Formats: sequence, C-alpha cells, structure tokens
Amino acid sequence: MTNRISFAVLLATTAFVSVPAVAQNALQDPAASEGQGGDIIVTAQKIEQRAKDVPITISALTGQRMAEIGVSDLDELSNYIPGLNIQEQSANNPGIVIRGITSDSGSSQQGPRVTLYYNGVDISRSRGSYQAIYDLERVEVIKGPQATLFGTASAVGAISMTSARPREGFSGALTAGYGNYDATLVSGFINAGSDTVAGRIAFEWKKRDGYVENLSPRQEDELYSQDQLGVRASLRFTPTDALTVDLIGTYDQQRNGGTPFISRVLPTEAGPGNPFGKAHLGGSPLSAQVLGEDQLGLNREVYDVNLTASYEFAPGLTFTTVNGYRHFDSREVFDADGSAAWFLEFAEIAKGWQASHEGRFSYTDPQWRASVGWNVFVEDNLQNVPFSSEEGTFLQCASVLQGATRPIPGLGCINAAGVVTASQVTALATRGAATQIPYSSVFENQGQNDSYSMFADATWIPAPALEITAGARLLIEQRKSGFFARVPRPVLNPGATSLVPGQVDTGGQTFTAQRSYAAVLPRFNVLYRLNSDVNVFGTISKGRRSPVVQLNARLAIGRGVPNLQLVPEENVWNYEAGLKGAIGPVSGSLGVYYQKYDGFQVSVLQPNGTSLTQSAGTASNLGVEAELNVRAGSWLNLFGNVGYIDGGIDENERFASTFSGARFRLQPEWQAAAGFTIDAPLSGGVRFFATPTVTYRSRIFFEVPNNIALSQGPVTLINARAGVSFADDRFELAGFVRNATNKRYLLDAGNTGGGFRTPTFIPAEPRFYGAQLTARF
Repeated sequence: MTNRISFAVLLATTAFVSVPAVAQNALQDPAASEGQGGDIIVTAQKIEQRAKDVPITISALTGQRMAEIGVSDLDELSNYIPGLNIQEQSANNPGIVIRGITSDSGSSQQGPRVTLYYNGVDISRSRGSYQAIYDLERVEVIKGPQATLFGTASAVGAISMTSARPREGFSGALTAGYGNYDATLVSGFINAGSDTVAGRIAFEWKKRDGYVENLSPRQEDELYSQDQLGVRASLRFTPTDALTVDLIGTYDQQRNGGTPFISRVLPTEAGPGNPFGKAHLGGSPLSAQVLGEDQLGLNREVYDVNLTASYEFAPGLTFTTVNGYRHFDSREVFDADGSAAWFLEFAEIAKGWQASHEGRFSYTDPQWRASVGWNVFVEDNLQNVPFSSEEGTFLQCASVLQGATRPIPGLGCINAAGVVTASQVTALATRGAATQIPYSSVFENQGQNDSYSMFADATWIPAPALEITAGARLLIEQRKSGFFARVPRPVLNPGATSLVPGQVDTGGQTFTAQRSYAAVLPRFNVLYRLNSDVNVFGTISKGRRSPVVQLNARLAIGRGVPNLQLVPEENVWNYEAGLKGAIGPVSGSLGVYYQKYDGFQVSVLQPNGTSLTQSAGTASNLGVEAELNVRAGSWLNLFGNVGYIDGGIDENERFASTFSGARFRLQPEWQAAAGFTIDAPLSGGVRFFATPTVTYRSRIFFEVPNNIALSQGPVTLINARAGVSFADDRFELAGFVRNATNKRYLLDAGNTGGGFRTPTFIPAEPRFYGAQLTARF
C-alpha cells in the first residue's frame, strides 16, 4: 500500500505543477459557460450551485454538450468522464462502474452500489435502470458515497439525469438521421406555454440492423440489432413565484435483437469460433412455448411517472417533495452456449415496480445552508429464468466441455464443419425410440425491499472563504426474498434429480425469508476558497451496500428445502481531497481518493449457470482523477481528462484461493480522453463546428477471480462529429463517426456459458457513421 500512496502523491504533484488552475468540468458546454460566467450549474447537493463550489467530486455535462461530442446513449458517457465506465451488454443489463466498482447484478434479492437518479428519483434496479438520454438538461456524475444526498444505493457514487423542463414560449426541434447498418433516427421536442403553465413533449426513435451476422435459419434478425422508442411528456405549473410543480411521464420501449454470446470453443460452419466473425446462435426450437419468444432478443417496456413540487415559504426557507413510480417488464431470450447446439437456451424475465417519496426542508442564509427530510422507497420485483435444452445434446456437450466421460464415446459436441454431432445422442442412447427429448426448467428469485430513512445535512460558513459540511442518514430496511424452481428429472438419466447439476426443485412451493436492518451513514466536507475562482476541498463519507437475504434451494433427503445465506452488508469509507477552479481561459479539477471496503460483495458464477453473492473480505481502492479545459479562443476549446485506479480485493488467507489480490471486475487502471471543439461563425448566419475526440482505456477483467483469457487489453477509440449550421442556427447538418478505426475489442466475456465451462464473448460495436439534419423553430 505504501507504493500505491507514493505513486498517487507523485502523480498528484505532477498534475498540480502542470495544471496551474483547474475547474470541475473538462467538457463544459461553451454556451453554458458564457451564460453562467464559466460554470455549469448543478444540483448535486439539492441546491443550485456552481460545480466548482460543490465540495465533492462531480462531473457534469449539459444536454447541448452531449450533442456536440456525439453522446447519444448512456454507455457513451464513460468515454468522457474519468472514473466512469458503463458497459451496456443490453438495455436489460447495463453495468455501471464508478471508480472501478460495478453494480450490475440482475438478482431481485441484491441491492445496487450505484444510484441512477432520473428527475430526482432512484431507478437503480438493474433491469429497470436503462434510460434513453434524449432531450436532457444535464447529466451529473457524483463520485464517492453520497448517502445523505442520494440514498443508500449510492455506495460508490450516483448518476443523476435531469430532463429538459417546459419553459415559457413556443419552440421545438426535429432531427432525422441515417447511418451505416441501415441506422435510422428521428427525434425532437415541442414546447409551448406561458409563465404559469407550460408543456413539453419529447421523443426519440432509433432503429439499426445488427452488426453480427447470425447463420441460424431460425433467427430473422442479425444479432445486436436495435429498435427502441422513448416518449416523454412534461408539464410545469408555476402559479406564483414561490411554487413550482413538475409532472413528468416517460415511456421507454426496446425491441432489440439478440445479444451475440459467441463461443470460441464451439465452431460454426463458417469456421472456428470467433467473436468478431459470424455466429450461429440457433436458440431453442421450443423457444416460443418455453422461453416466451420465438426469436433471440429483448422485449422491454418501462413506464415512469414523476411529480415534484417546490414551495418557498419565506426567503431562504423551501419545502420540496419528489415522488416517483416506475414499472418495468422485460423478457430477454439468449443463447448462452454461443453455438448452433440446442444446449444452453435461456430467457430472463424481469418484472417489478418501484415507488419513492421524499420530503425535504431547506434553509439558506449567508452563514448556513441546511436541509432535513425523509425518504420512503419500496420495490417489488422478480427475476424469472426459464431454461430449454435437448437431453442428449446437453449430456454430450457438457461432458465434452468438462472433460468427463461422454454418454457416447468418441462423439463430440460440434465438429469442425459446424455440424452438431451431439444431436445424435438421444437416438443412439434410446436405440431409435426417440430422436429428441426436450427438457425445460425454471427458477425465480423475488425481492420485496423497503427502506425508510431520515436525513439531515448542514453547511456552516464561518467566513466567506470557508464552508464546513456535516450530514447523516438514518436508515431502516426490510428485505424479503422469495425463491421458486420447477426442475423435472431427466429421462435419459433418471437417477439424477435434474439435468443441470445444482438445480433443485422446490416441490411447487415458493420459499421466503425476511430480515430487517438499520444503519447510520455520515459524510463530512470542507471547502476552502483560495480566491473567487479556485477552491480546495476534502471529504470523508461512508457508503453501504445492503445485506443480501440470499435464498434458493438445496437437497435434503432427496427433496428441496430452503437454502438461506445471509451475506453481510458491504461498508466503504471514502477519503478524498481535491482542487478545482479556473484562472483565465484554463479550468479543470484534480482529485485524489482512497476507499476501504469491508465485506466486499462479489457475484460468482456457479456451475449451473446461476450467480450467487459472496463476501470477498476487505478491499481497497486508490485513485487520481484530473480534468482540464482550455478556452484557446473564441472559436476553439481544448479538453482532456485522465483517471488512474489502483484497486482490488485485498490479499488475505481466508479468501486466498479465490478472490485474494484480484482486480475489480470492469476496472481499468488507466482511462483518458482528449479532444477539441471548433465553433466558428463564417458569414451570413453560417457556423462551422467540429469535435474530434480520442479515448483510451487500459486492460479490464470481466470476471472475479481474474482470468487473462476473460479480459480485454488496452483500447483506443477515435470519434468525431462535425457539420455546419445555417439560417442563424435554425438548421444544422452534421456527420459523425464512432470507432473511426474500426477497432475490434470485446464488450464482455465469460457470461452464463462460463458456468458450464463454455465462456462466451461479446464483440463491442464496430465503426458507426452517419449524418443528421436538425431543424429548430
């Protein structure tokens, strides 16, 4: 650890020398900068502040700035914010990593580590969290535990997305775009209203062909095709200057093609297994009956309603209430073995709802800022996983991959020509009495998780240059878990209780277990103004990931009984210090942090394809983050950022054989981005703009424990967006390219197939390019 700290101090010293003044956001919106004196206004502390006046590490992007750099989806944010990495395996399974710590479990019984907030409401449940990012006012990425501000799910940080609000007057915009892979985009908004009542409707429809060719004759679409629609309606009511009420309804829909889980071990008729070549994902012939859909892919719908009201009782005294309801319903059918064999065919059905209510009183005067309030959050959700296979094929392929004795000696799973030789096993084993014996099973985990909390936060300003903040959240949780499984005995192996080892039937029962927990989560911050433009800050905060009431089934005297494992809570103490501000045209930020985890929770893939949560003991995380922005001229803006992380599970005897010394999943050691923005007026109301960027990420491991075969080496990507606007910005024509060099790299590896010793690999997106035309009125 001494070497880690020494390296961090050296890097920090170097950064201070080379960056004489820094501001919070290296990707500031130039328009916003001009309007706000060089600063983005954020609400991370539940009040409007300049980003550089917030004594925590925060990166913020306005909706306009995201459009300038070509960010059109949630995962693209991570290219431009140090310490953030978003892996979007599908809209049903986003992995969000802040400072090297991920939160992507699909289990209904496990709590998240990273809070996603949409218009002030927690939407962190993994399968319900994906949100299209059209027509946004801004996105704030707040790093480090923020329990007093963003609730208990923000154990390592929070992402807050704020949609554009209705405003006075009439305005609108319409964008149409087209690109390779037959990509089509139509989006826009219309806004109308007075200073009392205003409304806004925004939408986005995106459709694209898949970029991985699927050789299966049963599948209609190529893999990773996209078809999604988002619609949002907003209403703002301001009868007086003291009262503002916002009502927002959102609908999101995805009808996306199958995820390309591709095996490197099992070949296709086009050649050896290759994650960057053609795939043959056949799915199940009984997919419609057993898995619920006849095609691989995702069918997902999300409904979200938000009501926010703010009333100023007197100057400096305000009451705010934020209320939300979110319902999600998704079904994703996937081929987990990554081959043509009818071997490991699954679906994941995720359903649930969440409701949240928060009330908060805020007070402000020249010497004090304070808030006190309460929050109630309830959720009821389930993860249902049906499985389909053919018995002979499963037994032969599983034995081949595990190196075990084969039911039919000398016969493989799939031969070099891509022929599924294992499909002959049932006929051979039954001597022609049957050619196929379909097998299906299903398990379901359920979670009813309620939390009730009170929080208080106060900032004392004893002098204009000094702010001292302290706060805490008192939490009471009730966590109820359920488990059900239907697991028939196989025909070809009647002595076994299930075809898949480890699956246990619950005998028609749904097992349940319930526990209650309590915790106190504090934070302390100090901000000191070196001058009006440069601030230094320090923070200590505690984060907590909820305990897991992990419930499934085990065999006892030949029958299934409840198997309850109580995984202790995960606690983290976060210590950080930094500097942010601006001098002249140079602005940026620099921060150093250290995090210490106790009871670090890891999700471990089991031999039956399920994932269980375990404690890996203690873990630590040391990192440095820096952002830089240089306003080189009225038409040129330079920006860059870098993040360094040295973290992982601590070496210890208890966990030495499994997790000890492993780096965190999806955690790069280095991450950086750089680029520039040209915004140059020409003549006659014509303006030229361009934003080329280059991003870099060092090696990441996809699993814990680490396996070099399940990792992705360093990746450098080049992206660009450029075009012209004319008629005084009423019309805009832009072209874009992402991954301009067509870099081949992996999005993920291991996956469900890894539990059956046939890990699969998912290729990341290739070169995408296209053009967009926008009209504003």
